[in-house]
Amino acid sequence: MMADAPITQDVMTIPRKLPEGPVNLVGLTRAGMREALIANGTPEKQAKMRVGQIWQWIYQWGVRDFAAMTNLSKAFRADLAEKFVIEIPEVVSKQVSEDGTRKWLVRIAGGHEVEVVYIPEDGRGTLCISSQVGCTLTCSFCHTGTQKLVRNLTAGEIVGQVMMARDDLDEWPVPGAPKDETRLLSNIVLMGMGEPLYNFENVRDAMKIAMDPEGIQLSRRRITLSTSGVVPEIARTAEEIGCQLAVSFHATTDEVRDTLVPINKRWNIEVLLDALRAYPKVSNSERITFEYVMLHGVNDSDADAHRLVKLIEGIPAKINLIPFNEWPGAPYTRSSNNRIRAFADIIYKAGYASPIRKPRGEDIMAACGQLKSATERARKSRKQIAADAGL
Repeated sequence: MMADAPITQDVMTIPRKLPEGPVNLVGLTRAGMREALIANGTPEKQAKMRVGQIWQWIYQWGVRDFAAMTNLSKAFRADLAEKFVIEIPEVVSKQVSEDGTRKWLVRIAGGHEVEVVYIPEDGRGTLCISSQVGCTLTCSFCHTGTQKLVRNLTAGEIVGQVMMARDDLDEWPVPGAPKDETRLLSNIVLMGMGEPLYNFENVRDAMKIAMDPEGIQLSRRRITLSTSGVVPEIARTAEEIGCQLAVSFHATTDEVRDTLVPINKRWNIEVLLDALRAYPKVSNSERITFEYVMLHGVNDSDADAHRLVKLIEGIPAKINLIPFNEWPGAPYTRSSNNRIRAFADIIYKAGYASPIRKPRGEDIMAACGQLKSATERARKSRKQIAADAGL
């Protein structure tokens, strides 16, 4: 089998029908925006400067109206408005949990929907964003994994989720106002719908925009990409993005992980750990986060905890223990609090941080592993989805 062969169990993706009309500037790299401006008549000598100006308006100030870009000539603004648009995903609905967690359902091109979650905490706020409509991986404990993959999100649709959240949080700075270092949205985690490393280029371009010092200005250390273990793309992530890495690990034997995380059949635990050992050296990452969902009677024994410690030996790591967030029809139940604490204690005594993640947003189905678009909840047929996509 080829080293880059994807795991796509019984998945047929709907090809994206590109929208006609003006080009959306959101999601273009600086080089891509420069090419688009030149193709539409901007002199090459001016293009780099124009990109810098437009970039700052869109990503630093959150401006969507070319007419408001006052350091550009009126004629140039009018020309931009005729040939380009600044569009982000459309908010369909918003729910707010009792604990302050926000979940948005957003609609993207073709009528598809994804979910985005904001989790406020003391001194920080984390935005959980999606990279695909649905998912290829069919992880058996994950609600999103029961939804078939429809398509990858574009770079604009990925970074557009960040822009949408800043809109809702009213957190765009005002030009000329004193700089405010406190941020409601301080961290991004690519832990929403989809496997980010099966949409590498779009995820990379979106995160480069989020990290740009003249735009959204998030440090790479405040961005965490979570993968189920797409081994060929892990080194590439270190080299081309350099963000923090989290791995959906969830088991300490190949037999159990094959069931919980089927991609393990392609790249097993040994192969995955070999790739992870090299990651911090390349990306200068502080440590790798191992995500471990606690499933009663499946992966939560003392023997599992001791095996986990042995497996990750030599890797700078912390282990996030995630109490299973149940969903209708889920095949598993959550480990007891006492069992989770005993598991955590073994890991902690071995010298690793082992925080137990507090479930957030359970009352609005916004907790880890519960995301699933309303399109899928309504059980639309493939024929209906294709019709929505204009195919």
